[in-house]
Amino acid sequence: MKTNINEKRNAVSKMFGDIAHRYDLMNTLMSLGMHKKWSDRAARVATIGLEGPALDVGTGTGDLAFAIANQPGIDSVVGMDISPQMISQTQLKLKNRKPKIPISFSLGDALSLPFADDTFICVTSAYTLRNVPDVPYSLKEMMRVLKPGGRLLSLEILPIQNRVFRRFFKFYFNRIVPLLGTLITGNRKAYTYLPSSVEQFLFADKLAAIFSDTGLKNVEYKRIWLGNPVIHSGIKPL
Repeated sequence: MKTNINEKRNAVSKMFGDIAHRYDLMNTLMSLGMHKKWSDRAARVATIGLEGPALDVGTGTGDLAFAIANQPGIDSVVGMDISPQMISQTQLKLKNRKPKIPISFSLGDALSLPFADDTFICVTSAYTLRNVPDVPYSLKEMMRVLKPGGRLLSLEILPIQNRVFRRFFKFYFNRIVPLLGTLITGNRKAYTYLPSSVEQFLFADKLAAIFSDTGLKNVEYKRIWLGNPVIHSGIKPL
């Protein structure tokens, strides 16, 4: 089992490392320019009514981490990712921006967070859970480092149950996205992985059930745009 986990971890790290240099451009194209608005909305939901430090797991190029840094009440942000190339991209962004609060980026694994218990007032992840080898365990790790009363949030592309929207997204993800990925990054494999990872992942209600099973309270989810992506959130009990 541990070997399988290590194999997936290494494969995911390599795949995202290979596309890091075009990751933002592809996100813009795939989302029709909406992905930053989605990050802003997730950041508002994650931080509302909270004060203190924040952690963004699987930060990629840092869009959600930077959005969280702009929210009132947040005094510092840590962004963490398993891919060194993604972290390099965040460092380039950090040089070109002037965040109002301390924000740092570092390597780290969602299954073994290098932080003490009860450290952060909110813990987030964006488009990360589909890529971790063990979703329940990663959520437990995120909850472990979350302060009591803090919020855990995920922003994720999920399978769609509605037949009309599901046909649209299946056509888009299976036909258009791999073509774009090949043209922009030269890596068709990474952008055929994307639709397959969505189709094989959990429906929104099933993911919400795992949030609840982890011990989170007030679990809810909200569909944005045309039913995707989906924001899940829950509160760590006091």
